[in-house]
Amino acid sequence: MLILISDAFDKSLPEKLSAFGEVTDDKSRLGEAEVVLIRSKTKADKAYIDQAPRLRLIIRGGVGMDNIDKEYCKEKGIIALNTPKSSAPAVAELAFALMLSVPNHIPYYDSTMKKGEWMKSVKRTELYGKTLCLLGIGNIARQVAIRAKAFGMRVVAYDKYVETSDLAEMMSLEDAVREADYISMHLPFTPETDKMVNASLISKMERKPVLINTGRGKCVDEAAVAEALKDGRLTWFCTDVYSSEPPAADNPLLGCENVTLTPHVGANTVENLLRIGEEVVETIEKLRKEGRI
Repeated sequence: MLILISDAFDKSLPEKLSAFGEVTDDKSRLGEAEVVLIRSKTKADKAYIDQAPRLRLIIRGGVGMDNIDKEYCKEKGIIALNTPKSSAPAVAELAFALMLSVPNHIPYYDSTMKKGEWMKSVKRTELYGKTLCLLGIGNIARQVAIRAKAFGMRVVAYDKYVETSDLAEMMSLEDAVREADYISMHLPFTPETDKMVNASLISKMERKPVLINTGRGKCVDEAAVAEALKDGRLTWFCTDVYSSEPPAADNPLLGCENVTLTPHVGANTVENLLRIGEEVVETIEKLRKEGRI
């Protein structure tokens, strides 16, 4: 069995996978591969899959699977999986770090100190006692909720597919954002979530919240968010994800002052890459024992 590692994984992974067969990162050998490992960079669309006639398994190291044509995989008898649990701590920590940075003015204090300015008159605010709204209450959002509760925050959430949660008060979408001081997005990209945060939804946000997105960039109408930042309907926007990556030069967010931007690094921790590798090995081992690959 030939296993093609198409994107960046932990350097220890090839040796761990060698028990199952030959391992390569030579993308020209896609046509020989029976197993392909990808992350965000490789787009396993129909054209890509058609170049791999021997392909039996695609594993996306991470949470989302919107870069895999799952329907075409099903049609071709190819198993398509992800590593849903591995990335939760890493992405949750980034989301919470971004949330903490805003009321504590960390980017501002840092830049002004380096200019020789002593901006002690600029007051911080606290997360304690504030309301956090989670859009989506999956593995990552649950980790964010745990951290928010440790900081004394009230946690509310909206998830179309979840009625109750031990970590959040479940509400309708409009009610959840209406009560929020902070909103953290943890949604997959689907036709239903495409530009879910748009001008209409922003108009329901009564507390001028801080919006954080470590999920999928296309779930946000970036032009509407930029407009809301400029007129004060949103206090701040922190995002690790964009409608196109890297963001285009004309992306309206790049012209806003009250934004914090990171280059899609939510899952890029040393520890997470190790966890992803372990989950990949466990998945292949399980499928081998079941005779599915």
